[in-house]
Amino acid sequence: MSVLVESSNLSKVYERGKQRVEVLHHVNLDIVAGDFVALMGPSGSGKTTLLNLIGGLDSPTEGMLAVAGERIDTLSEDALARWRAANVGFVFQFYNLLPMLTAQKNVELPLLLTRLSAAQRKRMASIALQLVGLADRAAHKPTELSGGQQQRVAIARAIVSDPTLLVCDEPTGDLDRQSATDIMTLLQQLNRDHGKTIIMVTHDPKAAEYARRTLHLDKGALVERAELAHA
Repeated sequence: MSVLVESSNLSKVYERGKQRVEVLHHVNLDIVAGDFVALMGPSGSGKTTLLNLIGGLDSPTEGMLAVAGERIDTLSEDALARWRAANVGFVFQFYNLLPMLTAQKNVELPLLLTRLSAAQRKRMASIALQLVGLADRAAHKPTELSGGQQQRVAIARAIVSDPTLLVCDEPTGDLDRQSATDIMTLLQQLNRDHGKTIIMVTHDPKAAEYARRTLHLDKGALVERAELAHA
């Protein structure tokens, strides 16, 4: 299968006054199209930073990063924003739904950046909601939905524009165990049945079991699991 995400010597440094904090150290990574990767490691290990770089929410300090053959490390902020809107679906721990909008309208939000008609946007949002099992909740607002249902709406919003890549940051972190299991089963189905490439940060070993493989970070570097155990 073709390599979808490729990084070489990827590093990220944040400047805090006179202090330089190196969050990622020379990360080399290949993720093939159709993969489902869990990123694990201690708090502060650089997992979310790596996810944000791959998703185009941030830019590396050094190194090469390509997604679907596009060198996103060289893009300007405006170009990166356009690339992100066209290629990446985001799922966060805290749903980020607009409380005054229905599930249908929340899912339509990414499509407002396109040239689709209102009817086309509605149809695509309806398909996405059906895919996550919430067609019967389209007219409900977030406060009328459970946490698991809200996360399903967020996933529908993430996939509505058929993105190249789905990035998930602790998607089960705010859910009870049964809701978490439902969400991970849904993500697994999107990967297995619909070919979605998924990269997920998680602290939960049970969530990581749904991925095809798990990568471990420690102190900003990819490590072997045995190496992590002796750290």
